[in-house]
Amino acid sequence: MIEPTYTSSLGMTLQRVEPGDFLMGNDAPIHDDLIRLGHWRFGDYDERPVRRVWITEPFAMATCQVTNAQYEAFDPSHRALRGKLGFSREDDEAVVYVSWHDAVAFCTWLANREGLPYCLPTEAQWEYACRAGTTTAYSAGDLLPPEFSRNARMTWYPDLRAGKEEDEKVRLTVGRTPPNPWGLYDMHGNVEEWCNDWYGPPDMRRNGGVTDPVGRIDGDFRVTRGGSHSTELYYLRSANRSGALPEERNWLIGFRVAISDVKPLMPPVSLPLQLHARNVKPEVPVDIGEGPDSSLPYFEGPRLYVKIPPESYGPMFSFHNYSPAVASCPNGDILVIWFSCEEEPGRELCVLASRLRWGSDEWEPASPFWDTPDRNDACSMLLSDGRTLYHLNGSSNGAAYGSQAILLRTSTDSGGTWSKAHLIVPEHGLRHVPSATATILRDGTLVLPCDALSEDESNERWGSRFGTALWMSDDAGETWRDAGGTIAGIHAGVVELRDGRLMAFGRGEDIDDKMPMSLSDDRGATWSHSASPFPPIKSWQRLVLLRLREGPVMLVSFTNEPMAIKDASGSMRDVVGMFSAVSHDEGRTWTNCRLVSDDGMDRPIEFYDGYPWTIGKSRSEQYGYLTACQAQNGLIHLVSSRNHYVFNHAWLVTPPPALQ
Repeated sequence: MIEPTYTSSLGMTLQRVEPGDFLMGNDAPIHDDLIRLGHWRFGDYDERPVRRVWITEPFAMATCQVTNAQYEAFDPSHRALRGKLGFSREDDEAVVYVSWHDAVAFCTWLANREGLPYCLPTEAQWEYACRAGTTTAYSAGDLLPPEFSRNARMTWYPDLRAGKEEDEKVRLTVGRTPPNPWGLYDMHGNVEEWCNDWYGPPDMRRNGGVTDPVGRIDGDFRVTRGGSHSTELYYLRSANRSGALPEERNWLIGFRVAISDVKPLMPPVSLPLQLHARNVKPEVPVDIGEGPDSSLPYFEGPRLYVKIPPESYGPMFSFHNYSPAVASCPNGDILVIWFSCEEEPGRELCVLASRLRWGSDEWEPASPFWDTPDRNDACSMLLSDGRTLYHLNGSSNGAAYGSQAILLRTSTDSGGTWSKAHLIVPEHGLRHVPSATATILRDGTLVLPCDALSEDESNERWGSRFGTALWMSDDAGETWRDAGGTIAGIHAGVVELRDGRLMAFGRGEDIDDKMPMSLSDDRGATWSHSASPFPPIKSWQRLVLLRLREGPVMLVSFTNEPMAIKDASGSMRDVVGMFSAVSHDEGRTWTNCRLVSDDGMDRPIEFYDGYPWTIGKSRSEQYGYLTACQAQNGLIHLVSSRNHYVFNHAWLVTPPPALQ
């Protein structure tokens, strides 16, 4: 029997919540004060459709979030995490840096101690209790009173590009804001709260409604609710749904407990496969090594791969599509992924995919690939060792991408199915932002370049402040380590030279007005820097560096000013935009510099978010994030922020035609 008010052995007050029904989700207009971007008019896509939910049994909900003192009665070692990054120092502040597993273990411990069914609330119980009979954006109305606002903005903390503002470090004392109509505190903000459910689409059984829903059978993310400090008010609404990997620990997420014994009525149905994962052929084609005559130049493109319906707004966005990664699958397919959003630091950002099937000439329409709910998922990488595909992704704790953890999934069936994601770099840090094409060294070491932002503001040259770190795995992705050194410039491409050294080129720094070249003879622990022969690149540009199967190293980059190249007649002429160059002597010299173009007449194309551009004999794409791979048949697949190019080694080393 659940009492109207119950006090636990730890001093937690729990309030009885009576059975009832409510409309879960949101499809009503959001007040303009909450719409920073001007497009979120009817809530997020995962809040729709609104459905009737019946709660048939009473339960008890803690009136406040679990505090440091209460949690540490279960786990005294957690005290060492108090004040980490400046948050949650005192006994009466909400506990943070707890995973979903930690929260469940606390509930189990308390249940054994008191003989009551303590648990995390289901997502439906949480929203029912949060709304407390209201139908507005918040239980307090369509606008949240100012006392709930604790650094309510998109924050980059602790990314030092945003400075060291002390006002980021807010107090997380529980119970200081007005309670909702059912006597529950901090249901909007303070810290996010773990729920019991796996995250998934709304459950729509029973003709548009459902009784005592408990979420899906499985998934990647556990639901979090309520929003937190350092978060825009939009994400604190009663209907807003968030989620995180169960092992995630950060300064935004805590939990509150419930007393309940809800059991599922029936297992939720399985989710349909996304387009890129449907009917993926497992077998390797017998002609996978065959392609155009390798002795003759071959070039094709640009071919559009970003195919999203106009005006799409979640989970796919027609506004901004960027930062691709590409892999040649074991079955011959080409798989490309990229992020899609309204704006790059936004929580709405997700990762999409498209597949070019073996033997097809057209990319399939985009479909969702990876999306941590209400977390910025920028910075994705794909890597193939010929048998296994690796998906590596930055994992922000909220908005922005300056301080990330890193997750990994693998596929052994060409991306048809993937392993469960797990954090390979669980700490959110300033050297953890996947940034450029990953690679594999000759001994099998996996190498992931990550943007690195140093805390040392005294030396801003040559990558000491803005550079690239290398994360490496010597055991096929099981464990990872930071090599320690910093490449000059962000978004650096890396290759292994024949003598075992590493060579890298980066963006955003220059040496004598040239792109910096970095060399390491200790596998990335230290780097030397010198000027390359190439022009530096700037914002909205990312180069690619790739060791070709034929032996040489290929660079594809951009020139923002006219650059002279030698054509087939031996004459020099100027080009602007995306160009390729080849080194046959391990980066000492570079030859065969040419524009990445079919050398045709000037014509319009779409590039970089659909903007119009002109390409031809002397001009190619001038902005974009590049990535590349070489397929089993020797064809090189180069992907920009919107387009796909295919060429071979013979084309790279053939001089462009002379101007007529």
